[in-house]
Amino acid sequence: MKKVLVLGASGYVGSQLLPLLLDEGYEVTAAARHIDYLQARVTPHPRLTITYLDLADKQATMSSVPQFDLVFFLVHGMAQGHDFAEYELSLANNFKLALDNSQVKHVIYLSALQPQTGNSEHLKARQQTGQILRKSQVPITELRAGVIIGPGSAAFEIMRDFVYNLPMLITPKWVDSRANPIALENLNHYLLQLAKESPTDHQLFQAGGPDTLSYREQFRVICELANKPFRLWSTSLLTPQMASYWLGVVTSVPSSIGRALLAGLEHDYIADSDELTTRYPQTLVSYRNAVKSTIEHEGTFVRSKVWGFEPNALKRWQPGFGYYPKQAGASIETQLSSCELWDIIKTIGSREEGYFFANILWRTREWLDIFFGGGRPVRRSPAGPELKVGDYIDSWKVIRCESNEFLSLFFGMKGPGLGRLEFTIKDHGDKRELNVTAWWHPKGFLGLMYWFAMMPAHLFIFNGMVKAIVKKAKANR
Repeated sequence: MKKVLVLGASGYVGSQLLPLLLDEGYEVTAAARHIDYLQARVTPHPRLTITYLDLADKQATMSSVPQFDLVFFLVHGMAQGHDFAEYELSLANNFKLALDNSQVKHVIYLSALQPQTGNSEHLKARQQTGQILRKSQVPITELRAGVIIGPGSAAFEIMRDFVYNLPMLITPKWVDSRANPIALENLNHYLLQLAKESPTDHQLFQAGGPDTLSYREQFRVICELANKPFRLWSTSLLTPQMASYWLGVVTSVPSSIGRALLAGLEHDYIADSDELTTRYPQTLVSYRNAVKSTIEHEGTFVRSKVWGFEPNALKRWQPGFGYYPKQAGASIETQLSSCELWDIIKTIGSREEGYFFANILWRTREWLDIFFGGGRPVRRSPAGPELKVGDYIDSWKVIRCESNEFLSLFFGMKGPGLGRLEFTIKDHGDKRELNVTAWWHPKGFLGLMYWFAMMPAHLFIFNGMVKAIVKKAKANR
């Protein structure tokens, strides 16, 4: 059976493709920069290897790629932010060099549809990446797809967040552009069928769904299935730049990804998938059914290590929370050891340490729970001396605990949303990086307002918190 390498495995498509490849019997290596996210969401398997790989590291790429038979190239640079296109092309060049000295027999590159008119930096980079890869002697199959419908798809999540988080949809004029989105299960069928092939030349296909709809019509369908009123106002006053800031308020999709996607949505993206459907026939899922299935299965991310398989998280989850949460936090670098930092972190909630910084604000929020429908605060502390999953710290509950590395606390207070608080210690050799991050899935418009109302306090508290932890750790030396 083929040895398969999935590059960009921690992304939306990659992480959901892995179990399907394993079911087909492949020996799979999942490579990504953010393997902590991947490990938290993927079930361990005897034929699955998870490895760190940054394609920006030319030498690491040259040594990692050659021994595989098939490679899925699912990498993009949108999360990089500024100058992502140049960054994306540099990754493609490094990968192409690795292919030139490899035993790889086939590369499947998931790309993006190209507009007939207009220009998008994101889409142009996708096209140029394909051109770079095709300079290799290894057969490249480029599969161009538009919007993918499934839980976690950034383009769909943006639309879903608009529907759930706003009483009225305010959009740019591009809302009347047309596309034929494809359901994730249909896309996966094509990817799995292509994996069985052994082409001798480069190939290029387009993949799309059976329904061609304007984004206005797509919004209408999402509103109907989510039982939300359809109120949409499109305006030319919402320029692309203004719309990018508007996205950052409304949606939890990372702003760098949202801006890149937004720049491309002003054009029609209609895939001509006749060649693909003839070669690999399947029943194409309608847009309505794809959206319905996505809404029904959006909560699957709660049933993962990300949330520690916490029953209360599953109980409180609601359609509309989505895959991407809002986040705020602070970080600090120090030469203190991971053990020294952990010795302080594990005392959180104790009578001696409290929450390390601005305890009065933490206590005030607990008392405010009365106004959100909760009761009087209950003081609870872990039995100790070590923290463990299931421990309560006042209203917080420990849902993940990895000594000297990671702590996740479930938000147990009342509020319009679902949240957790994480402490992460990353060892960079000569120094350690301490991160404190709050994650929040807002429940509709009130959830958004709550998040932004708490934002100033979060930034103040977390910046003081990381400094206080380091200061206390130094004092304990």
